[in-house]
Amino acid sequence: MRGNKRHWLWNLLIVISVIVCIVSFLAHYKNWIWKKTDRIQILSGIYFKELPFNTLNEVTMVPKIPSLDRKNGFSAWEKEKGIFKDSLNEEKLVYVYVDNLEDQKIKLTYNDSLLLFINLSDSLKTKELYLYLEEKIAAQQTQFNQ
Repeated sequence: MRGNKRHWLWNLLIVISVIVCIVSFLAHYKNWIWKKTDRIQILSGIYFKELPFNTLNEVTMVPKIPSLDRKNGFSAWEKEKGIFKDSLNEEKLVYVYVDNLEDQKIKLTYNDSLLLFINLSDSLKTKELYLYLEEKIAAQQTQFNQ
């Protein structure tokens, strides 16, 4: 009786699938933020946003996100991530990178009217990011006024 032996290609496909699932989970697990000298980069799963400091207009802390219509993205437990449309202005896209819906969020206005909401799973790191962005906006405004 001949034994059923799985082909090596199927084993490779299974291993690659597991690796892709793990990488996908890690990418969506939290917001990854890189602070550069002239910009900030945000990666959250498949969503990537790069914001030069000279395009930032205003940063505030808000307790909740306004009513938005989802264009694409996902919500799971306390996480909300993706690209949304403003329910009052359909043309405006709003980027949402929220790791914890219960905590305060940073509302960032850039390019005069575009919005981005972000927070991190740790509220202290969110506050630290808020102070960092506030400092960068203030520095840009003093440079502009000179």
